[in-house]
Amino acid sequence: MKKKVMVAMSGGVDSSVAAVILKDQGYDICGATLKLFDDEDVLTSCRTRTCCSLEDVEDARSVCHKLGIDHFVFNFKETFKDEVIEKFARSYEEGSTPNPCIDCNRYIKFSKLIERALLMKKDYIATGHYAQIEYDNVSGRYLLKKAVDLSKDQSYVLYVLSQHDLSRTLLPLGKMTKEEVRKIAEERDLINARKPDSQDICFVRDGDYAGFLKNTMGVESKKGKFIDSKGNILGEHKGIIHYTVGQRKGLGIALGKPAYVISKNKEDNTVILGSEEELYSKRLKASDLNMIAVEKLTEPMKATVKTRYSQKETEAILYPESEDEIIVEFKQKQRAITPGQAVVFYDGDIVIGGGTISM
Repeated sequence: MKKKVMVAMSGGVDSSVAAVILKDQGYDICGATLKLFDDEDVLTSCRTRTCCSLEDVEDARSVCHKLGIDHFVFNFKETFKDEVIEKFARSYEEGSTPNPCIDCNRYIKFSKLIERALLMKKDYIATGHYAQIEYDNVSGRYLLKKAVDLSKDQSYVLYVLSQHDLSRTLLPLGKMTKEEVRKIAEERDLINARKPDSQDICFVRDGDYAGFLKNTMGVESKKGKFIDSKGNILGEHKGIIHYTVGQRKGLGIALGKPAYVISKNKEDNTVILGSEEELYSKRLKASDLNMIAVEKLTEPMKATVKTRYSQKETEAILYPESEDEIIVEFKQKQRAITPGQAVVFYDGDIVIGGGTISM
């Protein structure tokens, strides 16, 4: 009997080609598009840079029609608002810089979709992410591995997947390059063969996070003090939601020398400015952990680590601090380590696990 797969269809070329590949491999497939918000609700149009718009739903439906498969649209707006948008707003309000795409993967695109797929008697879900999943007979665990095309690797944003998620997920593009994917889309004459890749956060217009937080989410933006690392007052800022660690441009203050945001303090509503040298640190603490290759870390472990999606990995040692905390000590100082962002641990091409930077 053919295995049944529900393919998450964003309307983009990657998920469409994932469906083509699985159908060609003999799976019994259907497409599913997630309705996460209404364009007017978040004051944005998503046509050329994101996912989830009405046009994207129509593109996904068109591909499914061409492939002769069923297409479903699931309304997960309430869950998305609670687990992703509200969390995004709270984190910025607390002085952190969150990564809502990772939360969307954790709470929506995998767990909720898998739940729905199983209710509909499907064996797996599939997505167009560039990464690989393998089962390790020695450890008895599912492993998440980097994509063959490292320039497109998305393992960083998938570190949140549980063993259950990994056991029910197929990633057909893990061994492919983007050029190969585009070629298949063109050969099959898919409507989205040349559609641009998604950019930025899907529910924020033009990358204006502060405007979204203030105007849509009602987050207050109280003025406060710019200070240096010694506590000296340097000037007035327009609200901590307008700044992120490492920022230099748009500070609205002239000090006669380059100044960077090195941290934010929600308690006294201050933004701390300093030199570029002060941005560098050899240590961070990670919490809200999700371990994949191991059940948990019980002793120090060497690893390579990323603190940003586009960053190259760097050598570090992981020290278990508690049941849900790890201290990361880097071999070399790292620039602009940012609370709220994800830190992901690797052993070669295998994802050990990851967490949220807390300090």
